[in-house]
Amino acid sequence: MEDGYAVRRVDRLGVVLAGAGFAAAATMPFIVAKANRIAAGKPLLLTSLLAQPIALALIALLLGTAISTIFLRRPFVRLAIATLCLIALLMAIGIVSTSATPPGSASARITPGGTFWVLLAVIGLIIADALVKLQLTPWMRVASLLIYAALLAAFLVTGSLDSLSIMKEFAIRADQFWREAGAHVFLAFGSVVVAIVLALPLGILCFWVPKLRAAVLQVLSLVQTIPSLALFGLLMLPLAYLSAHVPLAAELGIHGIGAAPALIALILYSLLPIVANTVVGLEGVDPAVRDAAAGMGLTRRQILFGIDLPLAFPVILTGIRIVLVQAIGLVTVAALIGGGGFGLFIFQGLGQTAMDLVLLGAVPTVFLAFSSAVILDAVIDTIRGRRA
Repeated sequence: MEDGYAVRRVDRLGVVLAGAGFAAAATMPFIVAKANRIAAGKPLLLTSLLAQPIALALIALLLGTAISTIFLRRPFVRLAIATLCLIALLMAIGIVSTSATPPGSASARITPGGTFWVLLAVIGLIIADALVKLQLTPWMRVASLLIYAALLAAFLVTGSLDSLSIMKEFAIRADQFWREAGAHVFLAFGSVVVAIVLALPLGILCFWVPKLRAAVLQVLSLVQTIPSLALFGLLMLPLAYLSAHVPLAAELGIHGIGAAPALIALILYSLLPIVANTVVGLEGVDPAVRDAAAGMGLTRRQILFGIDLPLAFPVILTGIRIVLVQAIGLVTVAALIGGGGFGLFIFQGLGQTAMDLVLLGAVPTVFLAFSSAVILDAVIDTIRGRRA
């Protein structure tokens, strides 16, 4: 009986995460010290850095996090220990990278190794699991996101991570980084706003006219099957022709390359989820509610705006969430046709075999997509909770 009880007390997810973390720490480098951005570099294991107190503190906290994840049932305790471990991990990578950088060297690059990324992922999953088990309200989840974002910002603002190669790449390209960040946000959010304006009426029309629904959804589904890069290419020729023969188009910034084809392609990709979710949301409204409203003398338009759309809004917003996360990712590909965005750093890094430059574009893209998803999920859950 005691053995069976002990087995039940062990958290299987915790065993997997702890095993992955310690396997990475034992076999993969914690940092890679390179003479320059493209050199192979010298890998350094976490166990080879035990002379530094921060490395010992990190290992101690990793052990504590593993034990709490496997055996402790209280999510708040697990969350607190994992958060301390995250802080120690960020402190360790900053201190170790600083000590590994040759004095006065501007070309040396210290890259986080596989151990750092695996530990960051494992600790992140432990924190996420603890937050789920705490059953936070939607806006408490957003507050948690802001707290951890503020924690990361504190490390960045204080310069604790400045010795890392990704931060050196940022320092060199700070002005360009913020320009491309603005372009990325404009393309992603701008395309979604335009798609909502176009797709919402189209979804309502498809709901009202069932015969039109199949044709519209088939055409929009066909657009989804076209690879993003191919769609960008297909739009380049007509837009280049339009720019060459219509002066107003050129004055508005419409050209064969750049933001115009990227924006149009993103809008086309965004139509299907919003249209489909609008139809599904409207179909989910109880017909008896419409009949009662019609019996009270409400017009079709009043029923649409007063009953149908408010009740269908959570489903429609779910489609918008899908579209926004998709658009944030697809904007990176737009850099290949001059659309700008974080993808510019990704493709430059790939061309130069500079993985830290790739990370400079990839990390903020992932953070932007994840943050947008968390915030929209909170909005959706809040609306559904009020109607439950």
